Amino acid sequence: MNERARPPLQERRLSFREAFVYWLKLGFISFGGPAGQIAIMHEDLVERRRWISEGRFLHALNYCMLLPGPEAQQLATYIGWLMHRTWGGIAAGVLFVLPSLLILIGLSWVYMAYGDVPAIAGLFHGIKPAVTALVVHAACRVGARTLKNAWLWAIAVAAFLAIFALQLPFPLIVLAAGVTGYLGGRFAPASFAGGAGHGPAARPAGPALIDDLTPTPAHALFSWRRFGRVLALCLALWLAAIGALTAVHGWDAVLTQMAWFFTKAALMTFGGAYAVLPYVFQGAVGHYQWLTASQMIDGLALGETTPGPLIMVVSFVGFVGGWTKAIFGADALFLSGAVAASVVTFFTFLPSFLFILLGAPFIESTHGNLKFTAPLTGITAAVVGVIANLAVFFACHVLWPQGFTGHFEWASALIGVAAAVALFRFKVGVIPVVAGSGLAGLALTALA
Repeated sequence: MNERARPPLQERRLSFREAFVYWLKLGFISFGGPAGQIAIMHEDLVERRRWISEGRFLHALNYCMLLPGPEAQQLATYIGWLMHRTWGGIAAGVLFVLPSLLILIGLSWVYMAYGDVPAIAGLFHGIKPAVTALVVHAACRVGARTLKNAWLWAIAVAAFLAIFALQLPFPLIVLAAGVTGYLGGRFAPASFAGGAGHGPAARPAGPALIDDLTPTPAHALFSWRRFGRVLALCLALWLAAIGALTAVHGWDAVLTQMAWFFTKAALMTFGGAYAVLPYVFQGAVGHYQWLTASQMIDGLALGETTPGPLIMVVSFVGFVGGWTKAIFGADALFLSGAVAASVVTFFTFLPSFLFILLGAPFIESTHGNLKFTAPLTGITAAVVGVIANLAVFFACHVLWPQGFTGHFEWASALIGVAAAVALFRFKVGVIPVVAGSGLAGLALTALA
C-alpha cells in the first residue's frame, strides 16, 4: 500500500475533555495578534499534536479569512466544531476569549479606579505613543500584503480621504469599496484577484487524526435543514438577548444601545480589529460618548498586551462606558462596568459563531480552494486607508493633547519614534515594545 493510499490515523479518538483543556490553555497564551495566534495553533494542532492535517487546517483558515470578525477565534471554533460537533465549536470559541474578558475586566477596573495615580498615569503616558507606532506598523503590514497595483492603491487613498477629510461613516466606505471591487473584478479581474493574506507555510506534517483523506464527518455534511435550524437558533438567541435588554432597560438605555451598536460593528470587521476601530471611535467616542479619545487609546494598549483577539478592546469600551454612565448607580460602578463589558463581548462574538456553525458544513463538504472575492479585495484595500487614518488620529491626540494650539509632546514623540524603530527595524514583539514604552513613560514622570 503506497503512502497516498494509507488509511488515516483514526485508531485514537480525541476526547472532548482533552480538547477542552487545550482550548482553555490557548485562551491564556494567545498573544501576538491573529498571525501569532494562528501560528500557535498551527504548531500545536498540525505539527506537534497532529489533531488535524495541514490541508484541512489551511482549508478552514481560508474560509475564516473571508469572514468579518477575528479569524483566529473563528479558526479555533471551526476546528473545535469539526472535532466535537457544535459543543466542541462553542467551547473552543468561548474559551478563546473568556480569559481575555476576565483579564480585561480586572485591568479596566484598575484603570478606572486608580488611573489618576502618578505611577499608572506615567505608564500610560509612555504606552500611548507606542500604540500609535503599532497602528502605523499595522497599516504598513496590511498595505504591503494588499496593495499590489495602482487600482488598490487608489481605493486605499480614497478611503483615507473619505474618513479623514469628509468624515464619511465607516459602513458607507466599506460598501463603496465592495462595489468598486465588484466592478473591478468584472472589468480588471487580474488587478482584483486575491488570496489568503497570511498563515503558516504549507508543509507535510504526517498523518493526523483528521487527515487529508479522512472522510467528512456526518455532522459536518451540509444540509439545508441544519442550515435553517442553526440560523433560526442564532437569530432567536440574538433577539431574546436584545429583547430582554429592551424590556428591562428600554431601547435608549446604555446596555441596549451597546448591544445594537456592537452587533453592527461585528459585521464590519473585515481586515481585523484595526479596520473596525474607526467605526468604534465614531460611535463610542463621538456619538454615544461612552469614553474619551484618550481612554480609547489606553484601551487599545490594554488590548495589545492581553491574550485573545485585539477586537477584545471593545470589552474595555463597554466597561468604561458602563462605569462612566453608572448604569447601576454610583455605588455599583464595578458591576456596571463588568456587566457592560460582558454584554458588549456577547454581541460582538455571537456573529462569529453564526458564521462558523452556519457556513462551515458547506465549506468542509466542498474541500475546494477558497480565495478572496473581488469585492473583498476592494474592502481590504480600503482597510489600509482606514487604518492609516486611525494612525493619524492617534498621533494628533498623543502629540498635541490640548489640540494644535497647545504644546507639542516631545517626550511622547521620542518614545513613539523609538517604538517604531523597534517594530520596523529590529522586529521586536508587541509586548516588549509596549512594556518598554510604559517603563519609559514611568521614568519620565518620576523625573518631572
